[in-house]
Amino acid sequence: MTTQIADRWFERRSIEDGITLLWEPHVHSVLRCNIWHVRGRDRDLLIDTGLGVASLAEAARDLFEKPLAALATHTHLDHAGGMFEFSERLVHRAEGERLAGGNTEVTLRPRERGADYVESLERAGYEVPEEYLLAYPSAGYDVRRYAVRPAPATRLLDEGDVLELGDRSFEVLHLPGHSPGSIGLWEQASGVFFSGDAIYDGPLLDDLVGSDIPAYVRTMQRIRDLPVRVVHGGHDPSFGRARLVELADAYLRKRT
Repeated sequence: MTTQIADRWFERRSIEDGITLLWEPHVHSVLRCNIWHVRGRDRDLLIDTGLGVASLAEAARDLFEKPLAALATHTHLDHAGGMFEFSERLVHRAEGERLAGGNTEVTLRPRERGADYVESLERAGYEVPEEYLLAYPSAGYDVRRYAVRPAPATRLLDEGDVLELGDRSFEVLHLPGHSPGSIGLWEQASGVFFSGDAIYDGPLLDDLVGSDIPAYVRTMQRIRDLPVRVVHGGHDPSFGRARLVELADAYLRKRT
């Protein structure tokens, strides 16, 4: 098992116009979530928070100078693990109860979740490791005690809600399929789309507990029609509209 201790847990890169990407390099690619910080004139937005095995609030405190809302695109551990660190927490109402309750039954050793879980990842095209952490955040870290901590939402989101940052405005799109409360954020003025795990440039997962393939098909049909300039997904590199259409069409061919 893992014995290496990481010098630092998070990396970051400025992407464009007030958007910073943060990620956990010592997490296996299956669970290496894209964490997006969006700077606004009056307030900022943090989209997803990673696993929560090390403090995101501490590592990126220089970014978090303005009032900040942390939003979970959905409540899987790789996206919502660090939500508890932030005082303002947003999630779709379909997953509000799950965010509030946390999860003590998760594990960072995937084979402990059983053969069905491992096989679902392998069918999608992932190589499944013995453990999701490639290093530990500290010498005293005990991976066996990992849990997603409770983080009750301060605001439950619905389709069509608008998040105002002062000079930026994002519409909430309910995009179920990967999970019941999966959401994306659409900024029409700039063509920026934060898609969570509804679509990204890697193997999509639609047969997990809580997934719904017919709902995912409808979500993919909707996403395909968005006039995006750039998609910032929950995993893997960002991409433009041509690649969005390719990815959406590939999924629809597979499932319809």
